[in-house]
Amino acid sequence: MCALTLVTASQCTAQVVFHKKKPVDKSTDASNTVEPDKQLYDKAMNDIKHGKQEVGRLGLQTLINTYPDSEYLAKAKLAIADSYFKEGGSSNITLAINAYKDFIVFFPFLPEAAYAQMQVAMCNYNEMTKPDRDSTHAKEAESEFQTFLMKYPKDPLVPQAEQRLREVQEVLAEGQFRVAYYYYLKGDRRAAAGRLMPLVRRYPLYSKSDTALWMLGDIFEKSERKDMAGSYYAQIVKNYPLSSHDNDAKAKLKAFGMPVPQPDPKALEWMTAEQNAPRPKENMIHKSKDMLHSTPDVHSAAVNGMPNLEPEGEDNSGDILRGGNTSQIGTGKTTGAVVEVVKPGESAPAGSTAGGSTSEDPNANASGGDAANGATGAAATNPQAGAADASSSGTAASGTDATSDSSAAAGSQDNTANADSKDNTQPASADNTQSQNGKESSSKKKGIHKVLPW
Repeated sequence: MCALTLVTASQCTAQVVFHKKKPVDKSTDASNTVEPDKQLYDKAMNDIKHGKQEVGRLGLQTLINTYPDSEYLAKAKLAIADSYFKEGGSSNITLAINAYKDFIVFFPFLPEAAYAQMQVAMCNYNEMTKPDRDSTHAKEAESEFQTFLMKYPKDPLVPQAEQRLREVQEVLAEGQFRVAYYYYLKGDRRAAAGRLMPLVRRYPLYSKSDTALWMLGDIFEKSERKDMAGSYYAQIVKNYPLSSHDNDAKAKLKAFGMPVPQPDPKALEWMTAEQNAPRPKENMIHKSKDMLHSTPDVHSAAVNGMPNLEPEGEDNSGDILRGGNTSQIGTGKTTGAVVEVVKPGESAPAGSTAGGSTSEDPNANASGGDAANGATGAAATNPQAGAADASSSGTAASGTDATSDSSAAAGSQDNTANADSKDNTQPASADNTQSQNGKESSSKKKGIHKVLPW
């Protein structure tokens, strides 16, 4: 019986081993009916999925070149950019940024355009270095996140983009604060204030904004400008009521004889939410690990509040020095265009100009804009000082304007007298012009010294 069983088993095994597969008739295979561009796309995506990034990108590029009218054209371009992003590396990240931007240029109204803009920002975010190193990628990330939030305010990725922007601005502000703190300890007041003033204006969500305001108040107090120092101390009491410098700022205001403002309810709510937000605790192990990594530590970044959406190049809220010994007070206002996603077959969004033509007169509000700019220039001689010292700054601004108006009036009277005289008309007018320019430049220098007394 045992021998019979062994013989039967061996025969069955031999049949399984030497069994030949019947040939399959591929003429009736369902894959043969699929369009060739779909076959190229599926094969390329399968290669990318299994780690064959270069082979997959080659197949997608073949699809783009061979079938320019394919319905998979947009997906192929986006897949190429994603392939570079997933592969990583400085060169691949640069290629991914270019590929994402090309997709936005060719397909600006597809829903995937918002994702492509978010990926451009994330490419720069992942390449961001520590605050004390090169800030090129951090500034690019800030600009790209701001562009995303301005163009796609209704996209589902908006909360993630806002948090990433808070972290990027935390890193940029930390870099400026470290330089300012160095000059502050060194005793160079001008250099320290020149970095702290734009910091507190652009990054109010920065974790050390209250300390920066305290340093500015101390700088102006030591420069015998208690009015300016009081304005910064008042900002601490009003905008950072839970700060460790709050009691000291109130004591300074009382010593200066200045009113102590009430805390802003919104600022109090924001600081309470920030203190209750869960954050990783810093210990020796955490700090030692941070020293080994090149990426910045953003655990102290804010998790609440709206980040600054104004680009750095258009932040004209201060006194801008121009060529020709002139200055201009900026308004700091910017306008952003919102991109509405339109799918094929849908009507144009409400308020768009797709269905009809609209005419806009750029000079319609010219007089109103000039009047507003004039009022702003008269009341905001030092916009960095804040709203707490509006009366003193307005007095200084009016005094400066009065000086310039009086000098201009004197110059016009001298020119009239020289025009009536018959002798030496041209030399007299030239002398009056030089004297008028000298008076204007001296008045502007006085205004600058009022802002920065040292």
